[in-house]
Amino acid sequence: MTRTLISSGYPLEKLIGYSRAVVQGDWCFVSGTTGRNPDTGDMPEDVQDQVRNAFLIIETALSEAKFSLADVVRVTYYITDISYQDIIAPLLGERFGTIRPAATMIVAGLIRPDMKVEIEVTAFRG
Repeated sequence: MTRTLISSGYPLEKLIGYSRAVVQGDWCFVSGTTGRNPDTGDMPEDVQDQVRNAFLIIETALSEAKFSLADVVRVTYYITDISYQDIIAPLLGERFGTIRPAATMIVAGLIRPDMKVEIEVTAFRG
């Protein structure tokens, strides 16, 4: 079974030793993705902008792996403040309202104080 590593080119991937996504057979595992602007590297202050950026990075990785959001069967959201749930819920619904993958949302600290959300997905193409 072929294993394919997908990189976004972000320097931490090589430094820490991870891939943006790993494709193994019919599965695609996308690493936890924060809301850094993929073009500038800046982290927006607004949690909604962070969610939009995270989905842009996730969708790019899925596309490179020949998957799409429609293939997502599992999503995990990490937020740093419970109040963000109500703020980002409409954006999550825009992406997954009809796909409706299994989902978990966890309130936790992230590795940098400017990070407010991290999203990881698992996709399956059967």
